Amino acid sequence: MVSSPHEAMHRIFRQDPGLFARVTRKLGIPAFGTPISVTELPTDLSENHPVERRVDTLLEIKEAACSYIVAVEAQGKPDESKHASWAWYMAFVNDKYKVPPVLLVICRDRKTADWAARPVKIGPPQWQGLALRPLVFGPDDIPLIETVDEATRDVPMTVLSAVLHARDRSVDATLKVLAAALRAMEARDPDSARVFAEFTNQGLDKTEALKLWRQLLAAETSFFTSSLSQELRDEGRAEGEVKALANYLLHHLDRRGIPVSDADRDRITTCDAPDTLTHWIDLAITATSTAEVFAEDPATQEPGEKQ
Repeated sequence: MVSSPHEAMHRIFRQDPGLFARVTRKLGIPAFGTPISVTELPTDLSENHPVERRVDTLLEIKEAACSYIVAVEAQGKPDESKHASWAWYMAFVNDKYKVPPVLLVICRDRKTADWAARPVKIGPPQWQGLALRPLVFGPDDIPLIETVDEATRDVPMTVLSAVLHARDRSVDATLKVLAAALRAMEARDPDSARVFAEFTNQGLDKTEALKLWRQLLAAETSFFTSSLSQELRDEGRAEGEVKALANYLLHHLDRRGIPVSDADRDRITTCDAPDTLTHWIDLAITATSTAEVFAEDPATQEPGEKQ
């Protein structure tokens, strides 16, 4: 199953595509400007071959003077096999869309970020015909944000900072100012505040920082976070876990105005796997249709499909 940090690290760019340009400016890369439009593209980069190739997030970004495509990959650990996949992504996207692509790799630890940032040359030593140069955002590239003013000005950047520094002891200060910024955001845009709270919760998964984050949001009952999914699961064990989760998912889809067909309803109410229902609830936070909720059904994924 795709991990929660993995999802948070690339989905945040779907929620706020302008974050890409803002981070590159912080890194001193002047080539990327403010988008005037963004199109989310299909992530399936397969052809009619048995091998499936799927990028995490694919965005076409148009500026006043140019257009480009950003392929966002969340990488949890070094994996030499990814080099061939990434080279395929760049060649395929360039050929299919006729728009220059950029490979963006998001890493939550320095070892993986250093590995991903190394240029990859493909071919024999005598003549290396292809060079792959990913753009990497890791802990050393995104600074910790430690003031409420800065966090309020750019909540997505603060979420990314918290996620990439999840294992740093100094991340506590960032989480505290992020919680304050989300409270301010909730007053004007409660839906976005809940989405960014959930991204943070997912991105901090399996770290000590997650405990502090849940404590900070404990009094904010309007924030939907993954901890609520866990509470529902705990209550469901005593009262009928599967039914409680299915009913909550249907209620949440209805509250977000997402149409649910009879077939979708049957699929939800007949599902007897608590983990699958919980996964669907997590995806329903940002999904715009039931197709997106079911697109990453953990029951249909091969073991180890994503790292």
